[in-house]
Amino acid sequence: MASSYLTRRDFINFSATAAALLGFAGCQTLAKNPRKPRPIAPGAKVRVAQVGLGGKGFSDIMQHKDEEVVALCDIDWEGAKKSTLAKLVAEFPKAKKYTDFRKMLIEMDDQIDAVVVSTPDHMHFLPAYMAIMMGKHVYVQKPLTQTVGEARELLRLARMNGVCTQMGNQGHAGEGIRLVREWFQAGVLGEVREAQIWTNRPIWPQGFPEWPKEEPIPASVNWDLFIGRAPMKPYSSAIHPFKWRGFIDYGCGALGDMACHLMDASYWNLELGSPTSVELKEIEAASKVAFPKSAVVEYQFPARKSADGKSTLPPVKLTWYEGGRKPAKPAQMEDNRQLAKGGQLIIGSKATVYDGNDYCNSPRIIPETLHQKLQPSFPPKTIPRVPNNEPHREWITAIRKNDPSHAGSNFEYSVPFTEMVCLGTMAILAGGKFNWDPVKLTSGRPEVDKLLYPIYRKGWEMTSVVA
Repeated sequence: MASSYLTRRDFINFSATAAALLGFAGCQTLAKNPRKPRPIAPGAKVRVAQVGLGGKGFSDIMQHKDEEVVALCDIDWEGAKKSTLAKLVAEFPKAKKYTDFRKMLIEMDDQIDAVVVSTPDHMHFLPAYMAIMMGKHVYVQKPLTQTVGEARELLRLARMNGVCTQMGNQGHAGEGIRLVREWFQAGVLGEVREAQIWTNRPIWPQGFPEWPKEEPIPASVNWDLFIGRAPMKPYSSAIHPFKWRGFIDYGCGALGDMACHLMDASYWNLELGSPTSVELKEIEAASKVAFPKSAVVEYQFPARKSADGKSTLPPVKLTWYEGGRKPAKPAQMEDNRQLAKGGQLIIGSKATVYDGNDYCNSPRIIPETLHQKLQPSFPPKTIPRVPNNEPHREWITAIRKNDPSHAGSNFEYSVPFTEMVCLGTMAILAGGKFNWDPVKLTSGRPEVDKLLYPIYRKGWEMTSVVA
C-alpha cells in the first residue's frame, strides 16, 4: 500500500517549493542530494534539539534527559510559558536557546543528531522537512501534518535519507493496543465490520464565526514565526499560547487532536488502509475561521487482504463523534455502566471491545462476564512490547540501531494513518461526502482537493533568518 504513494504524484516540485521557503543557502542542493544521518557510536549520547517547548513540548524533551539536549527553540521565551521554559533551561543549562528553528538547524548542524517537533499543527511540516533534509532523525507530534500532501512528502524524504522517525501518538507503544491486535488476529472478535470512536474534545473554543479582536503583540512573542507559512492574521491571546487548535489556520480541530490516539487501535489492528469514502454526517456551528463545536464523520473502508495475505477482511464502517457526541450505548454493556467521555468500540461478530480512555490503555470485551469467560482462552502475547510503553525510548533505540522500523509509529505507519485523519478534517471543512482515490490523490471534488496541500503566505519565504 505505502509504495504507491511514491509513484502517482510528483512531489519534487512541492519539495523544491518548501525548500525555497526555508530561505537558507544550500537548501536547494540538499533537496537534490539529501544527507544520510550520522551513525551513533556505541556508548555515545544522541544529541537532541527541541522545537516548541510549551505544553507537550515540555514533556517531550524531558523524556530525553538521558541523552544530550543541545538546543531549545520557541517563539515566546517570556510569556505564559516563562516558568515552564525556565525549568527547561535549568534542566539543560548547556542547551543553546533559539527563537527560529531555521537558525538553530543552520548554526548547530554538525551538533544535532535528532529533532523533536512539538509546535502548533500548521508548523509541524517545515521543521521536520528541514531536519530530515539535513540528515536528522525526527520525532513529530500528532497529527503529523495538517495536510495529506505534507505527510506524503515527509515519507518520501524520510525514505530517501534513511532517518528514524516517530509520530507522537504514544498509545501506539502501549500494552492495550497490542492486546486488541492479538485478540483480533486470533479470531476472538470474529468478523469486524464496524468501529465507533468518540471524544469530548474540543476543550478549547471552536465554532466561533469571526476572528477574535486584535490585541497588541506581546514583546516576548515573535508573531511572524508563530504564523509561519500561514496567512498573516492579527495577534490575539485567544490564539497563543493554548487555543490555536480551534483555528483552521493553525490546528486540526478535535479530530486532528485526538483521532491519532483514539483511532489507532482500529486503524492498526483492522489494517484499514485508505477509505473509499468520507462523509460529514452532522455538524454544529460550522465556521470559515474555526472548526465546529461538534461533528460526526463516517468513513467507509473496503474489503481488503490481510497483511499476511492469508485472508480477506470485510468492509468496515468507522464513525467518529466529537464535541461530546457519542454513539448509542451498546446492548452488550451492563445496565449500571455508561460510555466514558471519550473512547472506542470495536464491534465484532463474536465479541465487542470497549475502551473508555484516549490511548486504548484498558481494552475489555463487554460485557465483563464475557471477558472473564473468554480470558482463559486468550492468545499468548506474541507481539513485542515496548519497555515502559515509552515511544521516545523506542525512537532513540531505533536511532542507535540505525533501524527506522524499530519505532512503531514511524512514518511508514503514521503517514497513511495521518492521511486518514486529514481526510476527516477535510470532510468537516468541505461538508458533504466524497469518494477517495489514494492513487490519483483526488476526491473528485475541487473544494475538497484544494485542502490536500497547505497554503503558504507570500513574503514569509523572503524573511531573513533572525535570532
